[in-house]
Amino acid sequence: MGLLRQPTSDITKGVIWKQLLAFFFPLWFGTFFQQLYNTVDTLVVGRFVGKVALAAVGSTSVIVNLTVGIFTGLAAGAVVAIAQHFGARRWDEVHECVHTAMLLSILIGAFFMVTGFVLTPWTLRAMGTTEEALPGAILYLRVYFLGMVPNVIYNMGTGVLRAIGDFRRPLYFLMAASLCNIVLDLLLVVVFHMGVAGVAIATICSQLLSAVLVVISLMRSEMTPYQLFPKRLRIYAMPMRSILMIGVPTALQSVMYNASNIVIQASINSFGTDAVAAWTAYGKMDIIFWMTITAMAQSITTFAGQNYGAGEYERLKKGVRVSVAMTACFTVLLSTAFFLLARPLLAIFSPDPDVLEVGVEMVRFLAPCYITYILIELLTGAIRGAGKSVAPMLISVFGVCGLRLLWIATIFQLPQFHTIQTIYWSYPISWAITFGVHVICFLWAMKKVKRQLLPEGAPAPVEVPPTLEEETVSE
Repeated sequence: MGLLRQPTSDITKGVIWKQLLAFFFPLWFGTFFQQLYNTVDTLVVGRFVGKVALAAVGSTSVIVNLTVGIFTGLAAGAVVAIAQHFGARRWDEVHECVHTAMLLSILIGAFFMVTGFVLTPWTLRAMGTTEEALPGAILYLRVYFLGMVPNVIYNMGTGVLRAIGDFRRPLYFLMAASLCNIVLDLLLVVVFHMGVAGVAIATICSQLLSAVLVVISLMRSEMTPYQLFPKRLRIYAMPMRSILMIGVPTALQSVMYNASNIVIQASINSFGTDAVAAWTAYGKMDIIFWMTITAMAQSITTFAGQNYGAGEYERLKKGVRVSVAMTACFTVLLSTAFFLLARPLLAIFSPDPDVLEVGVEMVRFLAPCYITYILIELLTGAIRGAGKSVAPMLISVFGVCGLRLLWIATIFQLPQFHTIQTIYWSYPISWAITFGVHVICFLWAMKKVKRQLLPEGAPAPVEVPPTLEEETVSE
């Protein structure tokens, strides 16, 4: 590739908790601004259009999350492949992975744009979307699918940046896109009265802006192994294999999560518009927890990937312990805040008293259960970073998703249990069981990683505490 500028995003040395937090906060705020797209849409239609429009946009959220989950799952394959090569200082392989991933994003985006646009009405009807909300939901989702190509390009491009330890530029791009989305939402809905169509157009324009920014950023990363050259876009066989081996199981896991959520959404729909609006409003609160757990899981994935590539087994293991401790503290604080402030937080999205009554019950039942989920996400992220993605995918599919679907298909169908509270119970039960199985999977996976990184009979390397000078440099 020629002479390259030495990359500086090395996380195979230094203070672990500081490095994880340095990744966590840009990721958290990045996810916050990404979720702000749909949250602002929900807030604007709920306040300026009405309850039916709120239910329409809310009815599409599961499908929107499904597509985003697929894209981020496939991007995770690129993150792990690039991070491992980056940690091992294999620059040519980094270059090939980047160009394979970006071409793949264009092809995937085009496929989803066409398929999603055609299948939107059938999908929403199959979910049991209420008749009054159906026209608006179809309109919103079809406009959303027109923006698939920039959506996938953005997710894959930021995956490249995060793989090499750059979590700040994706945050800046999302901040710009979110500001664009807010301005366009208010302009198209409040000024031009375009309703649901206005918020959908604002969303895809914002996604286009973020995609353009990330592509320009990669193209201008001169003399680095991850610089993007459009003329060199092609599918390289080995990088493609590496990306798909991690990305496909991760995307399938996300598909199954969201498939179970579609079943949950259809079950919620059977309780009427107030329940749908309450579930939508709760989902906008609940996303704060998912942003937290996802940000730490992505941090530990990149951390594990680079340290696995560098052969740092003990450091990888210590990073997992540190991430679990930090996330547990965040989760306890967040659950407590949600429980105590449920009503005023829900009122931000809908002042309707019937919606608030149902929503407060949802929050106070589910928020205390968050702690049972954190190890599922963190251990999966660590295992995935070490290149093992099939086993955690199967556990999550049959644990979280399979148990939840079984619960809805059996217990929920019994007349005495056909209540919205029965739907709530499917969450903590599936989380708790899957949590236990994931711990066993993690211990098994780490034994395999240890055998790969530490030859038989070789002593584990001793981690030397950093000197004051080293610690200062690592900051």
